[in-house]
Parts: sequence; structure tokens; C-alpha cells
Amino acid sequence: MVSVPRLVIAAPASNSGKTTVATGLMAAFAARGLAVSPHKVGPDYIDPGYHSLATGRPGRNLDAYMCGPELVAPLFAHGAAGCDLAVVEGVMGLYDGASGQGELASTAQVAKLLKAPVVLVVDASSQSRSVAALVHGFASWDPQVRIGGVILNKVASDRHEALLRDALDESGLPVLGVIRRAPQVATPSRHLGLVPVAERQGDAVEAVRAMGERVRAGCDLEALMALARTAPALPDEPWTPAYAATAPAQGPRPVVAVAGGAAFTFAYAEHAELLTAAGAEVVVFDPLRDEKLPVGTAGLVIGGGFPEMYAPELSANEPLRRAVTELALSGAPVAAECAGLLYLARELDGKPMCGVLDAEARMSDRLTLGYRQAVAVSDSPLAAAGTRMRGHEFHRTVLEPGAGPVPAWGMHQPERRVEGYVQRGVHASYLHTHWAASPEVARRFVEHCRAR
Repeated sequence: MVSVPRLVIAAPASNSGKTTVATGLMAAFAARGLAVSPHKVGPDYIDPGYHSLATGRPGRNLDAYMCGPELVAPLFAHGAAGCDLAVVEGVMGLYDGASGQGELASTAQVAKLLKAPVVLVVDASSQSRSVAALVHGFASWDPQVRIGGVILNKVASDRHEALLRDALDESGLPVLGVIRRAPQVATPSRHLGLVPVAERQGDAVEAVRAMGERVRAGCDLEALMALARTAPALPDEPWTPAYAATAPAQGPRPVVAVAGGAAFTFAYAEHAELLTAAGAEVVVFDPLRDEKLPVGTAGLVIGGGFPEMYAPELSANEPLRRAVTELALSGAPVAAECAGLLYLARELDGKPMCGVLDAEARMSDRLTLGYRQAVAVSDSPLAAAGTRMRGHEFHRTVLEPGAGPVPAWGMHQPERRVEGYVQRGVHASYLHTHWAASPEVARRFVEHCRAR
């Protein structure tokens, strides 16, 4: 049994203040000396960075589409082990999930799987008594979703607060917090959402501190903790990366270099854990700063991020680009997702990249976003032909051509197409995947590294 006090922070719609409130709660409780486990519903990589900054622990995603509903509670238990409190930030509106698939991957579904009380964050600007109707509708829509209270955000004045409280007295749901409009709570955003923590450094620290102070001043932390303690124990066994472990009893551990730094910030914590459990020595390097790959690199993982924001700097690091090219041409296992795909291309927005792939990338006005079903077209160090995985795309770039002579994936949702590149040991694609759902991916990748 897993017994961790927990809250799900949800909202009627996006841009209601979920991230501000969730991150602020994490920071406020952590400042009290509690071990707070941070979680995010859905595939988003950026919010967990702020969560990690607030708590000092890895931000972890709970995605019922990519990992399956059956893994949500085990992955939660893995991340929350030994913690005093877990705070789960929702995605979009409370009942919004994968397009056309009912509640799948919604915050509501995750709350039910975790048997966790929900705190509804309501953007109270431009309304007063209507807030009660809004809250009543959300609280009564699904009887299995337990909304335990409301936090009112963007409240204009004492008078506005009084009107809102009077209206909600009739709803039967307690007001657990009131947060006034405040510019210091905001965080800057751009074409794919918030600016990642790794790019903001000191500014991000200040933003999280401000969130924590604002939430501490405006919310009833004792009442919120009491609500969190009403969550019952979960019967699920924690997920463990040891599922992927096939490391030999003795012998060297192959070095797997993982791209990091400001240009490559998109990574799920479980990926490094799985690689380590499968027998690899994971070493992070920064393609913006490091001119060499880590000593002994046998395999390379280049995840997502914002290379388009750093194309000149990435291009200027010619020694590293040359090292990556040489490694890829040698047949070493290389797994590249989205930003990694662009980095391996011949050029990005006219700036020379590694040239491993005969393709050119550029920024686009069109956002490509959504869940995908995919099947591996051919064998690679990452996946055997026929391997089925779920993932998501999230980018405003275009790669031409979008698929090589040997594509990486055949997509089956929302349309049928092939995508990505498999050549030598390289598997490069726009598709983001969560390896916890398919730990054999990490095992296969490390086995190929070990065989070199």
C-alpha cells in the first residue's frame, strides 16, 4: 500500500493559473521543511522544470495516454516514495483529455486513478456570483471526481473577494485560497509555452520564490494539507526502473551521453533511470558549451528542447558537431527526439548542424501538437521493427524531407504517414515517447551500446 497525502490542482480551462498555484504550493510546503513530490498530468516538459526548482526533486509526468492508465498510480508511487506530500498539476481543463477519446489522459482521469482530492483553480476575473454556477457544474459533472475546494485566482479587490465568497457559500465547497492579481507571479512564455527553467536561471528562481510567497500569503496551507491527508492509500506497487535491468554482474558499463543544457531541456526523469538500470553509465553534456563528447561515449541520446533558439551557438560549436557526426557515422546507437532530430540535420534555419541526416530544418508558423500512435518501420538500436508505441508531437519546425529512405515510424493517428530516419545506428524522429511504458527500449539501446 502507498499512503502519501496528495492534491490534484485543476482548473476549468487553460490559463486559469494552475502552474502558478501548483508551483507556489510546492514551494510553500517545501519552505516548511516538507518533502514535496511534484507531478504533472500530460506530456508537458516545461512545467516540471519549475516544479523541480520549487521542491528540489525531479518533476515527473503522469500521462495516461502514453503510459496507459495502469501505470499512472505506479509511476506516481515511484516518484512520491518517502515524501510528506505530493502535488499534481493538471493539464488544460479538468475534463479535457486526448481528442475524441473521452476522459483518457485528462486531469479528471488521473485524479480518479490516484484517488486524490481536486482543488479547482478558478480565474475569477470579470465574474462574481457566476463563479458558483461554474464551480457547481464542475463539481457535479462526474461524481467520481472529488473536488475538495476552490482557489480563486486573479481577484481584483477586497470587494471582489467578498462577492465571490458569498456566492460560493451556496456551493458547499470551501474557498481554500484567494490570490490577487500580481505581475510577479507571471512567467514569460513564447511559441511552445513557458520559457524553460534552464534558460532563465536566476529569473526562474525569483519567479518560483514569488509564486511560493503569493500562494503562502493567499492560501490556507493547513486546510490544504488536511484535504491532502484525506486521500486513501493506493494498493498499487511502485513502478521501478529495475524492470529494464539486464546489466551483467560484472564488466564495464557503457557510457551513454545525454544532451542537456539550455537547448535540450525536454527529458523524462525515468529515461535516465531506465538507462542506468539497464547497465549504462549516464553522463550529461551541454552541446552549447562542451566541445567533446564524454570520454568513452558508446551511445548518444539527444532529446527535445529549443535548438531553434540557439541555432547560431550550436552551429558555432564545430568541434562537438564534428564529434557527434563521427560517432553517428561509426554506427554507434543514437536516439534523437524532436530537437535532437533538428540537431542531426544538415542545417537549421540556415545554420550548419551536424549533417548526419540529409535534411534541412526551419521554423514554421504552424504548431504541430498532439498524441500519436506509431509502429517502428524497421529495426534500430531503439526499437525492433513492429514495435508499437504511443507518443506526442510538439513543435513549430518543419524538416524537409520529413522521412528518410528508411523511416523511423509509421504513424496511425491522426493520419497515416511515415516519419523520421533510421540509418546506421541512428533513430531520429519528431515523436516524443515515454520509455516507462516500454522499458525494453532502454534495455535494447544499452545492449547495442554494450556490443560496440
